[in-house]
Amino acid sequence: MAKTKEKNLTFKNKKAYHDYEILDTLEAGIALQGSEVKSIRDSRVNLKDSHVRIIKNEVYVLNMHITHLSTAHTTYRPDERRSRKLLLHRKEINKLHEKVSKDGFTLIPTKLYFNSKNMVKIQVAVARGKKLHDKREDLKQKTLKKEALQALKNNF
Repeated sequence: MAKTKEKNLTFKNKKAYHDYEILDTLEAGIALQGSEVKSIRDSRVNLKDSHVRIIKNEVYVLNMHITHLSTAHTTYRPDERRSRKLLLHRKEINKLHEKVSKDGFTLIPTKLYFNSKNMVKIQVAVARGKKLHDKREDLKQKTLKKEALQALKNNF
């Protein structure tokens, strides 16, 4: 009997947590084409420069990079950085549109993962951009916390 290797199929947008203050999150489905699901299972996804827009009352994630599989059929290959539609209810889209229409708020994808039913889901966050001094303050707090944990670990 072969052993199945369990992979962690959660991809985070670390840059989003550095550049933005996360205010609210929402889970959405994502419409994929061809072998994109296999590519995601193979960890060929990058959320780094992606962002979310509401276009004609539909929500799209733009600039998310999903690399082609080399083993996939070569007759149809969707664009790696194409806009992908997010699957949300009308009430959720209206709620997001209200929040984004305020000054300084934006929508960003924070996490891409497989849920318990093995469906690809994306976590979208309503966020406010951080100023440079806020980023520096966060880095200071993070290093202080890390040093404190390391000191406690060394004492015991």
